[in-house]
Amino acid sequence: MDVRSRAGRQPNERLRAVMEEAGCSNTGLARRVNVCGAEHGLHLRYDKTSVARWLRGQQPRGRAPVIIAQALGRKLGRMVTVEEIGMTSGQGAAPTVGLRFEPTVPGALRQARALWRGDAHRTGALTGERLSTSVLVQPSRDWLIAGPDAVVAGHGPAAVRTADLAVLRATTASLAELDHRFGSGRLRPVVVHYLDSVVSGLVAGSYGEASGRQLLGAVARLTELAGYMAVDTGQPGLAQRYYIQALRLAQAADDRGLGGYVLASGMSRVALQLGSPQEAVQLARAAQEGTRARSTPTVAAACHAAEARGHALLGDARACQQAIGKAVAVLEHGDPDSHPGSGLGSGLDGEPDWAGHVDHAYLAEELARCSADLQQRDTAARWAQEALRGCPPDRARRRALRLLLVASTQLRLGEVDLSCGTAAQAVEVLGGLHSAQCASDLADFCGRLEAQGRREEARALLAEPDRNCSPD
Repeated sequence: MDVRSRAGRQPNERLRAVMEEAGCSNTGLARRVNVCGAEHGLHLRYDKTSVARWLRGQQPRGRAPVIIAQALGRKLGRMVTVEEIGMTSGQGAAPTVGLRFEPTVPGALRQARALWRGDAHRTGALTGERLSTSVLVQPSRDWLIAGPDAVVAGHGPAAVRTADLAVLRATTASLAELDHRFGSGRLRPVVVHYLDSVVSGLVAGSYGEASGRQLLGAVARLTELAGYMAVDTGQPGLAQRYYIQALRLAQAADDRGLGGYVLASGMSRVALQLGSPQEAVQLARAAQEGTRARSTPTVAAACHAAEARGHALLGDARACQQAIGKAVAVLEHGDPDSHPGSGLGSGLDGEPDWAGHVDHAYLAEELARCSADLQQRDTAARWAQEALRGCPPDRARRRALRLLLVASTQLRLGEVDLSCGTAAQAVEVLGGLHSAQCASDLADFCGRLEAQGRREEARALLAEPDRNCSPD
């Protein structure tokens, strides 16, 4: 409902200008706002008269201003803020912090630090939200066409030393290892606090050009890890914010490989999770284009695999096979054009540690999931077993996910008793994990099992103690 005093009201020329840029009529904008509102669980009934009132200076209450900006941004293919349309965020509206791919390094650091601070202190209603995948369009485009940042040096009061970088990298590696073993439920608050305190202080410090790029690359990696942890705690909207900032920080570090990995392994996967396979394909392709001649075999394989997943959900078996074929080829034989002078054409030496999990078992899992989406049951079961055999013993979450994948393929083949036994193995592993991904996959399997008439077995699997986590 639109309520504001008429006194002092001025025509909203900012809104009019953005509507003209988007080629959006009053009726068209009202329709788009209602659709976007439905995605947020709101039943909006705006019409052309409502838009006319906004243009005269009236502002809608609550979350509507943010949804209007989102609707226009989706039409334009870029981020539109409430300030740009001459409105202010209503009470309870999702803030724009973390959603901008800032054009300057100082702006990027302010944006990242604001995200860390808001998340650490639970301000701005950042958690529990669901955002449209359209918020990823402009950042991916900006990253794709952006040139290297000319200046990244910091001039803060405290000097950043080589030892500080070493501690940051070692801390990130340790947190990633713990995340693999125990899931993100217990660890994500630790990562967010570390970003908001220690890392925020580092990026506000003093450092030169070379050390600055190393620092921002390390910060980008930890921010990407925080994004994945948001996924693993059931917070895809928050993950999108972290991935956008990780992408911008990777750009500041002049690390195109890490940027492509964020796009393909992070943003594209969130798009899949949110039911937007076409967006997932486009994000994966942007990653491939943006890392051309500046990638490594594992990063290239991750980009092609992400594209294949999108094609599979779209039901395009041929395009899926082509993409996964490229992933397998580049991982097996390397790509002499992907990383000039690195000697990576015939092997995987020198790969970044954050991409070390991209191996043949990783591709086998991707093939299994693609095959399942394409209803190729026998093929899915075969690849799922291969993925499970190649799972490292210290990757508990990945082992649980692959066990549940195997169980799901067995159930689809009618091997119900066998699938129950495999799922029981997964539940044993889940006892030490706090992972929303695992909880979701288990719930999905149990739902299918119950549909097969095995209600008691399904309930028994779900009743196991300490098997999952809820968002932190």
